Amino acid sequence: MEVPKPTIGAGQALVKVTAAGVCQTDIHIRGSAEQMIPAGTILGHEIAGEIVDIADGHPHFSPGSQVIVHPVWSCGVCRLCVAGQENACRNTGNRLYPAPTPGVSVNGGMADYVAVNASALVSADGLDPAFAAVLADAGLVPYHSIRATLDLLRPGSTAVVIGIGGLGQFAVELLRELTAAQIIALDIRDASLAAVRGKVDHTLRSDDPEAAAKVLAVTGGYGADVVLDLVGNNQTLALSGAVVAPYGAVRVPGLSDGVFAFETSQTSVSLPWGASLTRPYSGNHQDLHDLVALARTGRITADLSRYSFDDGLQAFDDLEAGKIFGRAVIVMADATS
Repeated sequence: MEVPKPTIGAGQALVKVTAAGVCQTDIHIRGSAEQMIPAGTILGHEIAGEIVDIADGHPHFSPGSQVIVHPVWSCGVCRLCVAGQENACRNTGNRLYPAPTPGVSVNGGMADYVAVNASALVSADGLDPAFAAVLADAGLVPYHSIRATLDLLRPGSTAVVIGIGGLGQFAVELLRELTAAQIIALDIRDASLAAVRGKVDHTLRSDDPEAAAKVLAVTGGYGADVVLDLVGNNQTLALSGAVVAPYGAVRVPGLSDGVFAFETSQTSVSLPWGASLTRPYSGNHQDLHDLVALARTGRITADLSRYSFDDGLQAFDDLEAGKIFGRAVIVMADATS
């Protein structure tokens, strides 16, 4: 549909969108029987573009700058923000709901233009717009979880990645680049596992009844130091708990409505002693800046399926049908790569 060109207020920038990623979150929003976002909200939380106008004479950005939009619009001044936890901002979010997110709680990037907070801009000069866009979520989410567990990912450690889609492929790339850990990839699709087979130490079907036993066998029976569950359903949560090592970490960015039984008995089998289970959200500003710097080196890549704006709904359909094994990206007609 046609919508008015956004206007900007104090502290904002008008960005001409060059590329916008398509995420499973977008599929859930479209398919939900309940109203998940404010009516009329434009989707798109992975945004790359060019600044057209910026308020207040921003000292670091000007019209023409190529940028990525950080998806958490925090206040920048609360005690969590100044501690580098913008993804848990006290002033713009609350206990159960995060700070404003483009494409979820405010208008996003699946349009010609988007008005964004200037504080959310990260320079993307020199990057392919389609690749730059997906860094804002598909790259940021696993990077945040991996960086937070680097103390566990020393040489000789094991990392398990469950769900080798857009986020999972980034997780594999980042684990290879940032750690010396042994990597085990699990997915229910053979094609997804094939996409990373040359980059990991082991690939396993996550729906194999012996999956947990096979992971434990690889680790000498002790379990994985870090498990990234990028699916988050009942089955993958149970699998995560079954393979994590004592004092290991399970991090679950996946949002598939799973429920985990946390036991506290002496004979608990859901988690070993000392293991932690965390539900991380997005990433902070430093994470995205670090990720962009890494992307500039050319040492990480992404399997992108590109769609024109006119074919944007086809991207949704293909992702929902399981036809995309990396990340779908809507690329505007005049975007350059």
